[in-house]
Amino acid sequence: MTLLTLLEDHWAWLVFAALLGIAEVLIPGVFLIWISIAAAITGLVALALPIGLPLQLLLFASLSIAAVYAGRRWYADHPVASTDPLLNDRTARLIGQTVTVVEAITDGEGRVKVGDSVWSATGPDAEVGARVRVIASEGTVLRVERV
Repeated sequence: MTLLTLLEDHWAWLVFAALLGIAEVLIPGVFLIWISIAAAITGLVALALPIGLPLQLLLFASLSIAAVYAGRRWYADHPVASTDPLLNDRTARLIGQTVTVVEAITDGEGRVKVGDSVWSATGPDAEVGARVRVIASEGTVLRVERV
């Protein structure tokens, strides 16, 4: 006998929901909690209604999709405030910085040194060593202007 054969279906779902909830706390990602909610609802439905395992699995899959969709919508409508909104937008952080041209900007294209890396740049012609200011970014290409 295994633990799963000792547990009735609804208890297995509720234990699974609790384990997913604990995993969300230990490995935060704001995703497992929605699957945990789907498992808990499946366990409560299995407790209330005599449904078989195939229907429970179908219910869990449907509820998981609905819960993840609802969670994504909730986070879209209620964004988490950040003390550093540009944390994951490296190019936006560069706007306003003065950088050095390392490959002459000719015909509007060249390369600039930002910190310890070199980025593609577009802007007015500038010779090697010239100082330019980052005014915008388009993907990984920086738009610059003369200082």
